[in-house]
Amino acid sequence: MREPHLPWLNPGDAFPDTVWGDGDPAPGLVAAGGALDVDSLQRAYTQGIFPWFNDDQPILWWSPSPRMVLQVADFRLHRSLRKHLQHFSINPDCAIRIDTAFDAVIGRCARIPRKGQPGTWIVPAMAQAYGELHRRGLAHSVEVWVGGKLAAGLYCVALGRAVFGESMFTDHTDGSKVALAALVALCRAQGVVLVDCQQQTGHMASLGAAPISRAAFLSHLAHATAQPRLQWEFSPLYWQHILPSAPHD
Repeated sequence: MREPHLPWLNPGDAFPDTVWGDGDPAPGLVAAGGALDVDSLQRAYTQGIFPWFNDDQPILWWSPSPRMVLQVADFRLHRSLRKHLQHFSINPDCAIRIDTAFDAVIGRCARIPRKGQPGTWIVPAMAQAYGELHRRGLAHSVEVWVGGKLAAGLYCVALGRAVFGESMFTDHTDGSKVALAALVALCRAQGVVLVDCQQQTGHMASLGAAPISRAAFLSHLAHATAQPRLQWEFSPLYWQHILPSAPHD
């Protein structure tokens, strides 16, 4: 597949200006081809570009406008989730862990088909690429453990203090929301302003995400990616940034 006039990348090529994503027939699509190596992915994310494609397609690179983001100050803690978190935060059988099962998290996310489609966008090449990002300290998993078993989780890319949400899964009631709440708590505790959600979905909108312009998003990235890396560990104290009555030890 090669759309007319769509920039075609060879491995190592520079990415084009994101204004390429403003045209038809696929708004947000800026280029095709290239490679999924760590350097290419890091350059892409720094420019507000991410890969998204099917198994039968070349690598496709996207930068939608508007861009869906979750301002962490705007995270909506609905009553049912608040009750769930209050129980979770004091239950000794429940825990949030960071980066202890990254491959398992991305593997479980890959089992979830796209809405209205039989397959997933996390094709084997993507899973391998993000696994390498994880080993380089640029991708992380936020995991929900219940009774010693991985019950839910999400994975994200992080460059400095820019956090890009990728995908989540759950085998437990509200499990993925617990994982997202933990990520929000970690971000609030360490001064992260927003989490990139990439594309507009009703689910993320219900949790407080909203669209911003590409220009505003790129301005945020220019500042956030230049900041020191986050400390990817989760302390129970972080629940205080979500729950006023969270445990203190």
